[in-house]
Amino acid sequence: MKTILSLLLLLVNISTATAQQPDGDHLTVRPLLQDMGQKLLTGKTGSIIAIDPETGKILCLATHSPEGPDTQLAIATAYAPGSTIKTAQALTLLSMGLIDENTRVACYGAFRDGNIRVRCHHHPSPLGLVQALALSCNTWFLSQFMTMLNDRFLFDDKYDAITQWHDYMQSMGLGGPLGIDIPNEKGGLLPNVGYLSRRYPKGWNARTIMWTGMGQGDITTTPLQLANLAASIANRGWYITPHIHDHASQSYTEQHWTKVDPNAYPLVIKGMRQAVLSGTCTALKACSFPVCGKTGTVENPGPDHSVFIGFAPMENPKIAIAVFVEHGGFGADLAAPMASVMLELYLKGKLTPALQQRAKRLEEKTVIGK
Repeated sequence: MKTILSLLLLLVNISTATAQQPDGDHLTVRPLLQDMGQKLLTGKTGSIIAIDPETGKILCLATHSPEGPDTQLAIATAYAPGSTIKTAQALTLLSMGLIDENTRVACYGAFRDGNIRVRCHHHPSPLGLVQALALSCNTWFLSQFMTMLNDRFLFDDKYDAITQWHDYMQSMGLGGPLGIDIPNEKGGLLPNVGYLSRRYPKGWNARTIMWTGMGQGDITTTPLQLANLAASIANRGWYITPHIHDHASQSYTEQHWTKVDPNAYPLVIKGMRQAVLSGTCTALKACSFPVCGKTGTVENPGPDHSVFIGFAPMENPKIAIAVFVEHGGFGADLAAPMASVMLELYLKGKLTPALQQRAKRLEEKTVIGK
């Protein structure tokens, strides 16, 4: 009964007729997964979106707010992505030839630039790319993003640098609506020259916008875009427009290839796998298959938002996921454990006793906003 109610609520949220919506209401969501997503979000505000990377079909689109389910939280609410965006940053910097697997950055607890100090996790120093992803080093990504903007060997000027960066990131499905077959999708913010000129009329430089390198400041994404980013990484460079209705429209079968160098994906995936084995995503070690993931902790007024993106299995992935919990704390606190339950349930059809207990605790957890 709860599963049927969950699907009915989803249908109500997406039932507004538009030209995009096909005839009929045959949804691609899996009832068992959808119902679990709704349970996990009880007492919280947020979204869980799962996608079949091979087809673009949405397997779960669970949302919850104080007023009940609200699909707009998943497809039309733009949040800072936090450290989940470090995956896309790494893919871009690798493709540009600015970094490689051996690029090492020293970090002693914080990034410092003049009077700016950005805290980082406690970890060994210096770090290479794989460990920087696994341990989510802010110093690594802030410094390398600034290095890109200041590079005058590869780029004519800062405008050329940000334009090329923007093109890579946009090719991964960021910065605009993806075209999901649900009305009122919005696309978030991916800064370009025009935006930065308007935002900073007195001028801008690498120091002005460095926060973008760690997923804060002048960049926002929707949870749907984050799930799609995970799908594109799972596919090693392409995605199909996410859709929630079963239909044969060409726009929902075409592969969209990113601009990313194919050789960049194995390194980023290695970092995401290491994040699960010994980094910020160790909650996913509870799964009975290899998971690749990346946590995010989004700073904002009030408690931080908890975010996770990932996919599984590592080879021949069958599911990509994004979990976003407003005011849920660190990405490892809520989003990653919730993802572990969803991934195990989808790939195995049931939960281990340990994950059953985790699901129960997460369902009972109430998150109060600011």
